[in-house]
Amino acid sequence: MNNNETANSISFLSEPKGLKSWLFTLDHKRIGILYLGGIMFSFILGGVFAMLIRLELLRPGPDLVSADTYNQLFTLHGAVMIFLFIIPGVPAALGNFVLPLMLGAKDVAFPRLNLASWYIYVVGAAFALYSLHSGAVDTGWTFYTPYSVQTQTSVVSMTLAAFILGFSSIFTGLNFIVTIHKLRAPGQTWFKLPLFVWALYATAIIQVLATPVLGITLLLLILERLFGIGIFDPAMGGDPVLYQHFFWFYSHPAVYIMILPGMGIISELISVFSHKKIFGYKAIAFSSFGIALVSFLVWGHHMFVSGQSEIAAMIFSFLTFLVGIPSGIKVFNWLSTMYKGSISLETPMLYALSFLVLFTIGGLTGIFLGALSVDVHLHDTYFVVAHFHYVMMGGTVMAFLGGLHYWWPKMFGKLYSSLWSKISVALIFIGFNVTFFSQFILGTKGMPRRYYNYLDQFQPLHAFSTVGSWILGLGFLIMFVYLIHSLFRGRRSGPNPWGALTFEWTTPSPPPTYNFKETPRLTHGPYDFDKIAVEETK
Repeated sequence: MNNNETANSISFLSEPKGLKSWLFTLDHKRIGILYLGGIMFSFILGGVFAMLIRLELLRPGPDLVSADTYNQLFTLHGAVMIFLFIIPGVPAALGNFVLPLMLGAKDVAFPRLNLASWYIYVVGAAFALYSLHSGAVDTGWTFYTPYSVQTQTSVVSMTLAAFILGFSSIFTGLNFIVTIHKLRAPGQTWFKLPLFVWALYATAIIQVLATPVLGITLLLLILERLFGIGIFDPAMGGDPVLYQHFFWFYSHPAVYIMILPGMGIISELISVFSHKKIFGYKAIAFSSFGIALVSFLVWGHHMFVSGQSEIAAMIFSFLTFLVGIPSGIKVFNWLSTMYKGSISLETPMLYALSFLVLFTIGGLTGIFLGALSVDVHLHDTYFVVAHFHYVMMGGTVMAFLGGLHYWWPKMFGKLYSSLWSKISVALIFIGFNVTFFSQFILGTKGMPRRYYNYLDQFQPLHAFSTVGSWILGLGFLIMFVYLIHSLFRGRRSGPNPWGALTFEWTTPSPPPTYNFKETPRLTHGPYDFDKIAVEETK
């Protein structure tokens, strides 16, 4: 790969100037930064809700908020984190910034559609914030009927927010599919693409195919509330289990919309910081599509206790076990990549290692929940809460933070504090495990999720979990401080501080508006560290 830029190129951050140039930008990098600002605000908001929930659960009985307010808090925590942070997090923020650079392209295929997806995200977020003002929704983030049809809270505005956000997700997916097909650099064949690109491609397919199902479902829910049409409410001749089928047909693939891009990031980090060619490149690439395919077939495992037939439950249980195969392929290949590698424990790599530990725990506990006999006992307990957070936060969020720290010097041209970033990783890892591993034990002891009050016997574990949330919150606070500090006082980054081999590291940091003066040509694969080492020796 040839560096077509010079160190004194004008960065995309400084040219063109003015607020209007940002609001009407067609530059994928600026749109990625705009998304990053939106999702980080959502993350902070959802985190505040989570801290309030854990503070209320420190002791049994009412302490901080009323029972109704508690229901609103856990609903808002889930809805904000899922629809405003995790789903758009990696693809819309990091993917938007990095994808065209990785392909050697000057932008995405449809820059105006890209900008439209950002504005749709803002409109959806505005509807979600409006729902806070008009009586925050209290149904849980799944909006289960018939309660969501009957409650007097702002179900319509919140579900409309999720409906609008779905269009943003679809537009981003369409844009990525076309960009990957049409804008690859000369010499960049499918099997020389970075694995992050493969992951974004598989994710985009799920976004385009699954998201309309959620949109239609939420639209039907809105129509039922507004016009009394009997679709899901049994009092009007509807079927609430039908809503569950529709909702989970989207929402289980949505789990992989969240986790697949994170897995792509981990593939980049493991290879770069092990200074070694990725082990089993094609197996990892195809396993992303294996996960995407199976994700459409497993929604019924959320409904083992809903009264579905025994045969259906057995089939969904088998398919749930099946999804462990492509996930396991990735984990074993990452471990094989690190074997005998020259591992550098930089902050992004520490997040990758945290991901491996936490996601593996999340995946294994998912197998427990996929087993019919075990799930009947654990369904709707804190075991499910812990499993979900180990997969989503221990997986997606850890990967997102690893990617953010990996590409931060490329985005802003500044280096953050190595010491404070490692302290932050340690606090986040310890705080996360203290918070959520204790919830596995709570679940096995029979503590139901979403309960405002609980028996005294559960208090020690609840208190332990709440203390863990404080450690976790401190780790995130430190992270926000040193990242903001780096923007103003951080040392300047060179074009390639990590010694990576993909196209984005051949541009200055931060890149110029046009990315590349001339279209780069691929001369080696994205993980050919062994080949580069041989060439340098010669």
